Amino acid sequence: MNTANPQLEGLYLAISALVRRMIDKGLLDPDDLHQAMAEARQAAEQDLQTSSLSDANRKAVLFPIDLLDKADGDVESFRALVRLIATRQ
Repeated sequence: MNTANPQLEGLYLAISALVRRMIDKGLLDPDDLHQAMAEARQAAEQDLQTSSLSDANRKAVLFPIDLLDKADGDVESFRALVRLIATRQ
């Protein structure tokens, strides 16, 4: 992730916190979250097949989906989320 995007980092953390809160309150099942993110990733990958984006830009498109897919646990920082995503790919 480009560190020149602090607003996006904050937005990703905020959305991740909301997802975790929804899971904690029983409003969202972790399996449903993972299924929704798998569907989003598949749709994005299909769109990306016909684009002329660079590999870095393709990864940037998929990053928020991967981040939210991992948002079902306790993560204390944006950097920790990035590390979690990087180690699972």
